[in-house]
Amino acid sequence: MLLVEGLMMIVASLVPDFLMGIITGAGIQGGMILASGFFRLPNDLPRLVWKYPIYYIAFHKYANQGYYKNEFIGLTFQGNEGNSTISGEEVVRSFWQMEVGYSKWVDLTILFGMAVLYRLLFFVTVKVSERLK
Repeated sequence: MLLVEGLMMIVASLVPDFLMGIITGAGIQGGMILASGFFRLPNDLPRLVWKYPIYYIAFHKYANQGYYKNEFIGLTFQGNEGNSTISGEEVVRSFWQMEVGYSKWVDLTILFGMAVLYRLLFFVTVKVSERLK
């Protein structure tokens, strides 16, 4: 909620019309959701725009990764072949193609950092628009 509100505050400070602000904000959110690695796996995203930089800018990526790391890492699942097992970390790394080199707390810290950054960007845009007027 903090991230969505921060992003929409930035859009509202840049776009003068209420309806255009909602449309623009929804478009930005939609683009971020599409590139977050949920609808298309990260390795399947086109590299030029969707993977670099939108995939890494989208806060949905870090929210999904933190959630899946929290739910799967530490579990073991029965494999398809007899007594074989597969770890939750392998599910997150192979099936969901997520980065497991850092913990879920790093994802959470990135999300909080993005929330602070969005608020600071909103403050800067408001101050710049005040100076221009």
